[in-house]
Amino acid sequence: MKVDLLVKNGKVYNSCFKKFFSSDIAVMGDKFIYIGCSEEFHIEAEKIIDAKEMYIIPGLIDIHMHIESSMATPIAFSKEIIKNGVTTIVSEPHEMANVFGIEGILEMIKSGEDAEVDIFYGVPSSVPSTSSEYETTGGEIGIDEVEELMNNKKVICLGEVMNYFDVINSEDKKINKIIKYFKEKYPLRPIEGHCPRIRGLELSKLIFSGVTSDHTQQTVCGMEDRIKNGMFIQIQEKSMIKPVMDYLIENSLYEHFAFVTDDCMADVLINEGHLNKHIKKAINMGMSPENAIYCATYTPARRMNFFDRGSIAPGKLADFIMLKDLNNFKIDKVFKKGKQVYSNDDKVIEDKIPKTFPEKFYNSIKLNKINEDMLRIKAKINNGSVKCRVIKIQDGSTFTDEIIGKVAVKDGYLQWENSEYCLIAVMERYGKNQNIGFGLATGDTIEKGAVAASYAHDHHNIIVVGKNARDIVCVVNSIIDSQGGYCAASDCKMLAKIDLPIGGILSDKNMKSIGKELKEVTDAMRYLGYKHYNPIMSFSTNSLPVSPLLKITDKGLIKLNENRIVDIFVEE
Repeated sequence: MKVDLLVKNGKVYNSCFKKFFSSDIAVMGDKFIYIGCSEEFHIEAEKIIDAKEMYIIPGLIDIHMHIESSMATPIAFSKEIIKNGVTTIVSEPHEMANVFGIEGILEMIKSGEDAEVDIFYGVPSSVPSTSSEYETTGGEIGIDEVEELMNNKKVICLGEVMNYFDVINSEDKKINKIIKYFKEKYPLRPIEGHCPRIRGLELSKLIFSGVTSDHTQQTVCGMEDRIKNGMFIQIQEKSMIKPVMDYLIENSLYEHFAFVTDDCMADVLINEGHLNKHIKKAINMGMSPENAIYCATYTPARRMNFFDRGSIAPGKLADFIMLKDLNNFKIDKVFKKGKQVYSNDDKVIEDKIPKTFPEKFYNSIKLNKINEDMLRIKAKINNGSVKCRVIKIQDGSTFTDEIIGKVAVKDGYLQWENSEYCLIAVMERYGKNQNIGFGLATGDTIEKGAVAASYAHDHHNIIVVGKNARDIVCVVNSIIDSQGGYCAASDCKMLAKIDLPIGGILSDKNMKSIGKELKEVTDAMRYLGYKHYNPIMSFSTNSLPVSPLLKITDKGLIKLNENRIVDIFVEE
């Protein structure tokens, strides 16, 4: 028999046994045809590679992530993750959907058609993440859009259901209609979930509705509750803490979870890696390499019904990685569909990224420039002090708390600039209503200057936090001028900035350039006092109303546990 590619003398990972076996692998076209001793059957090949006892494993599969979190286009993103051994991803483009609706999703799919990795998609089920009552978005996704998207062969599941409060408590809400429709029309397709902190009967009701996975930050008790009730767990890095990892290892729960990245920012991707980083961390935390590999290849493939990949076996796609060092997960070569797409010996070439989005995507911010008068907050008294709700930002989490603080009032206006708090605001940018939601912030946020962004989960209006009106005006107007991005300033001097002109959320540069600019913004935020392991993510999720506890949108302060808009002023 003659094949296209023969890789000899490898230590080949077998997913069924979760072990490595000394073996050769033969590839015909884009699939494996034989794994075993090639000499025994006199297999010849067009190309032969001597693996020299290197470890050979399936290509990594990330089934829960958002390309937009990298702020790169699908093409730029794929060029970077392929180096990290990731050959298949399932992206949920609800960020672009919030900006441009179904048009944004279709353009994301089109933009990634020539990507080096296989990009599949989940239908964004929660656009907006709550409802138009709580946030203004550029687009919405309903049943008609779900049906249209499911006709696309690249769309394979219903993306994360975020508004779990409505799923559990309000049968007539849009999200329940979408879930019911999806279950009836596509009963074998997965429905992804987002359910932080809920337990007991509430969790059971959510699973009963059809939501069968959770990727949010895990605790041992919460994870145990989920797995006992048949929920599949997706472990992102913030859940990789010792108690959680020890529990997974001690109970051999490898069939019930997969590693995912969820949100991987450009600077982290460039400097630390992607899903390969999770595997290395899991090994360092006591998980065997064989089990860590299993949960980044086989279990994610099974979760998403990828029966053509995830293992090295006849008939499966020839997506594989050659590793020089198993414990340190040192990648030597990556193959996609039988073709070598990366080698550790390759010279680094900074690619120019092709323009793949239409011109209208470069003109999505319809907000006029602001001035300091627009940042004055009318109080309910003329002089004295009032009690205010304050968002408390905390390092180590994207969750926030609510505290009550006193702020002076003079001539009928809140004197927030003279208080210990920052002003935090969200400004509607789609030209629909000109809303501005105001709040106060404290805790591990900035201590001087101001930071603004058009990347504000998930509605992507303009969010700003600042200690004074002058700096706030400076950064917001800079974002408007550049049609999107992040910027940080102090004394009205720009400290760092990244432009995101595509929908206000993506750059058209290569990943290295994005990573460099993003690191500069992160460093500037830390200089201003932001204390968080990921200041960008923390800042951008201060406006995510489905995340605990007190968040802010253009409609005002949203209290998740009460599922309502609350006033900045607390009644005496």
